[in-house]
Amino acid sequence: MRLQILDTGHGFGTKALFSFIQLVSRQPVLDVVKLVSYRPDFYGKPMSKVTQEVMRGPSSWSVAERELMAAFIAKTNRCEFCTKAHSAVAQRAFGDRRSVSNALSGLDTANVSEPLRSTLHMLGKLTREHTLNANDVSAVLAAGASRQQIEDALAICFVFNVIGRLADAFEFAVPGPEAFEAGAKYILTRGYR
Repeated sequence: MRLQILDTGHGFGTKALFSFIQLVSRQPVLDVVKLVSYRPDFYGKPMSKVTQEVMRGPSSWSVAERELMAAFIAKTNRCEFCTKAHSAVAQRAFGDRRSVSNALSGLDTANVSEPLRSTLHMLGKLTREHTLNANDVSAVLAAGASRQQIEDALAICFVFNVIGRLADAFEFAVPGPEAFEAGAKYILTRGYR
């Protein structure tokens, strides 16, 4: 159920900012921006801080790999908005549209490292089944991922399972590819602040 609060629940200053964003980008303001701007002290600022740390903080996973994880989690959740948004960011970060599409459509044959492939399988299981066991983590370690990489990936899984569920609950509008490209360019330049 789409809540009208995303379209009407902002103060004058935020509405002015949205108008400016629309004017400069020539794209609609994405619903995710509207969500983090509504009651920012309750949800927007804390979640933006966590997302920024997980996606742009120190990690041996590259930005492109972390964005691919976000897209993979979104695809596993069947969240169209998040899948398209993070696929666009991952494609721009990798500089290769095809490798991201291949990873999302056929992980076992995709051209990705074994630690990343194994990690994505683990994240897919956790997203689908909401549980992991010692064997799941051992398989990722055996594929060459470090304990820290697993912790980083699990943090990404947390963030994008929350955001994906909110996107679906609020029925985020899915704009055209130009809006996702503009958003990807922005996120790679500025991060999730």
